[in-house]
Amino acid sequence: MSKIKKNGNNNLMKKLLDYLAIFFLFVIYLYVACICNIPNEAILLSGEELNIKTLWGMQTVETSNASNENVNKSNVQIKLFGALDVKDIDVTILEDYEVVPLGKVIGLKLYTNGILIVGMSEIENEEHNLVKPFANLDIKEGDTIIKVNETEISSIENLKEEVNKSKGENLDLTLLRDGSMLTANIKPVRTENDEYKLGLWVKDAATGVGTTSFYEPKSKKFAALGHGITDNDTGKLIDIDFGEVVNSKIISITKSENGKAGEIKGAIGGQAVLGEVTKNTEFGIYGTINNFALLSNTKLNPVKVALRNEIKRGEAEMLCSIENSITKSYKIEIQEIYYDNDFNNKSMLIEIVDDELLNKTGGIVRGLSGSPIIQNGKFVRSSY
Repeated sequence: MSKIKKNGNNNLMKKLLDYLAIFFLFVIYLYVACICNIPNEAILLSGEELNIKTLWGMQTVETSNASNENVNKSNVQIKLFGALDVKDIDVTILEDYEVVPLGKVIGLKLYTNGILIVGMSEIENEEHNLVKPFANLDIKEGDTIIKVNETEISSIENLKEEVNKSKGENLDLTLLRDGSMLTANIKPVRTENDEYKLGLWVKDAATGVGTTSFYEPKSKKFAALGHGITDNDTGKLIDIDFGEVVNSKIISITKSENGKAGEIKGAIGGQAVLGEVTKNTEFGIYGTINNFALLSNTKLNPVKVALRNEIKRGEAEMLCSIENSITKSYKIEIQEIYYDNDFNNKSMLIEIVDDELLNKTGGIVRGLSGSPIIQNGKFVRSSY
């Protein structure tokens, strides 16, 4: 009897220890996830506070600061229980920051960092058999091919050349996936045309049109779109190597309807490069303007950037150029403001109330994302 009771107590104790272990691992996961979501850098306007979501025991400590003209820089450490340094944040504070709202439609050419895999298919070899060179390999759609053996790959032509040079010998592909590098050893297949193929559909560039949000005269930097550019096949944000800004012309506008978003269709015109794209992020496209022809038919009056707490529900205006490349102002209503959203571009909800714009577009359409919003004479943000 006592032996049965003892075994029962042992089993109960084992379950309690298992539950405690699971709880402990869950708490560790929460802290690791929280730390990973804290940004490495932040840009604030003078008067704004650094809003970082932390857990119990995590503290922010400013360790250094420096000033230069209208820019203040500081380093903020996130400490756990006042002792363990778990994250450093470089904070830039801008004084009296002004930008030029644009609202002009531009053309974009983006070139990937490596070659993006967008699909896979069987290959017919020289014996007319269908084979999959990628079978049983850790290769996925959305991966980026960075190297073949030790040769860096920057275009589809580079990839074709290296694969054909293999003469069917195994190749080591260096792949980039979600910020991590991995390798896959693949054997090219020889076709009846004496070519060698991997069975991978790839892409090295993307083009399109979008709307510019603002331009900063001192640095010549601009922002556009208000959201990142993703690949149509994989749905992932495109990791770009570089990009170009060129002129574009609106061909047609498909109006938005209930449950169906409209679209601005444009054509990229000419080969004159107006600027370069340096970043493709969840919050938009960023780069520099080198040719001021981009700013033609656009008022170059700088306005101050509004602090987050200065944005209010109610009337505002949106700038965009949907006709003859001329930027015009249209009435909108800011219906909701998500003050605590620092993780994506969904920071407010707007409604177009301008009859002229509604008649032309039916509402927000693809291609208008990034149009600057002005309220009380200050730049609020770009629309999405």
